[in-house]
Amino acid sequence: MKQHFYLMIAQFNPSLGDLESNFRKIMEFHSRAVTKKVDLLAFPEMSLTGYQVQDLILKPAFILEVNEIIRRLASACSSGVPTLIGAPVCENGKIYNAYVLINNGSHLIVSRKHHLPNTNVFDEKRVFESGPISGPFEISGMKIGSPICEDLWFEDVAETMVESGADILLSPNGSPYSRKKIDSRTQVAVKRSLETGVPIIYLNMIGGQDDLVYDGASFVLNPGGKLAVSLPQFDECEEVIRFAFVDNGWIAEPGIKSVYGNTLAQDYRAMVESVKEYTRKSGFSKVVLGLSGGIDSALVAVIATDAMGPQNVLCVRLPSQFSSEGSLSDAALLIENLNCLEKTISIEPANQVVNESLACAFDGYSQDLTEENIQSRLRGVILMALSNKFSMMLLTTGNKSEVAVGYSTIYGDMAGGYNPIKDLYKTRVVETCLWRNDFYENWMQGPKGEIIPQSIIDKPPSAELRLHQRDDESLPPYDVLDGILVGLIDNDLAVKDLVAQGYEKKMIKQIEDLIYRSEYKRFQAAPGPNLTDRALWSGRRYPLVQRWRDKS
Repeated sequence: MKQHFYLMIAQFNPSLGDLESNFRKIMEFHSRAVTKKVDLLAFPEMSLTGYQVQDLILKPAFILEVNEIIRRLASACSSGVPTLIGAPVCENGKIYNAYVLINNGSHLIVSRKHHLPNTNVFDEKRVFESGPISGPFEISGMKIGSPICEDLWFEDVAETMVESGADILLSPNGSPYSRKKIDSRTQVAVKRSLETGVPIIYLNMIGGQDDLVYDGASFVLNPGGKLAVSLPQFDECEEVIRFAFVDNGWIAEPGIKSVYGNTLAQDYRAMVESVKEYTRKSGFSKVVLGLSGGIDSALVAVIATDAMGPQNVLCVRLPSQFSSEGSLSDAALLIENLNCLEKTISIEPANQVVNESLACAFDGYSQDLTEENIQSRLRGVILMALSNKFSMMLLTTGNKSEVAVGYSTIYGDMAGGYNPIKDLYKTRVVETCLWRNDFYENWMQGPKGEIIPQSIIDKPPSAELRLHQRDDESLPPYDVLDGILVGLIDNDLAVKDLVAQGYEKKMIKQIEDLIYRSEYKRFQAAPGPNLTDRALWSGRRYPLVQRWRDKS
């Protein structure tokens, strides 16, 4: 019997729908696998198409092209290394999330996803059919079971595959990043390893797609749940896993063991990668944003610079009569620190014209929020004009606290194509700024050191849409607000539960009402990366209009 087995795993970044590009990249990995003389090359879930495909998969023409690409792969790899790819397959009018073996000029479906996720960001039951639990397939004397992503979270699939003779379990995944997700994946895999007594290979994709960021962090566990290999987070890479037959079973030889940062570091990398990926896959090479001198736009500017490089980031100051000297100078200092592109365009001339045009219609009415929102919308008009003229993706800068309660102007500061901090509460924004000033890694394209001036971090938050305006005039202090929001949004607590935690009931009810009333705004807001399991888009889905309120 063969005593060694060499498996090359590819932590792969597909481009959704770009089948030709994905084909070429797969062939590049395959060529290296041939050079390394491995027994098997494996890619993640839905690696051929990208993930999630959503209703695109219902297009017959799309499925036909997928089938054609699979046939081309089979032909191109006919004399090379057996290769596993994730792809949608159609059988008898039913579409399956499948794992396909390319070998000897043909292809074979070795696994069809059995447990279809229908929670949080996933609704696979909408487009896929649940497949039967497959037995193992054999390559070079190794019997391999392949529970696809969600299948690993249930004991029946792994148990059936091992009882049918699987020597190892190779699980292809399209698992998006969320805070502490690595821990939950590892815990599940350890449990399956202890139950089955075989090695577990957890193979995850990387890359950004819409509001999801796939973070890789693939790993290999030996029987008993002992870590043998762990790949980097967020980096496309490959690794040859060497298996040895010992004591009537297979074990993985120790290899690379990557070290992951804390959740601030992981969140930040996810935001950077999301900007890089969303702009690239949307066909943009540059970004533009409004820089107010406040902490939110400062953080977005730094994220953008780390993602795109300073030469591809345009920061625009848009002063009004209410812009403080401190905000203007802070914005200037940040631009100097980043060495990015910059423009200054006053909104005052346009604001005067608009207000004069509305004077007759508003005669007899005092100034209120309307005039404040006009300023914000004028900034949106200018920024969108720059975006159009110079083919730059416009980044918006509203944090999760503001997005949650609607403390933003629709068609104003909400205008834009992508929001990197959409799932970052205000208190977390502050923590992230402090962290970035103290932390640097080679993947960051911005400068080292204290980039964000301490004056920006310390100043009281303000929209500066009227004289001496402060956020805490309209909202509770952010540490209080965020505590309530975490309770209502992230943990689905009742009002009475938050009262028991010491929060004022009247304030809780006000915040709850703002959350529900702002749903229509969020529906029209720019997407942004999910950092938590309750991101305010696909991670939390509510009616745009509804009248229920918690009476506890």
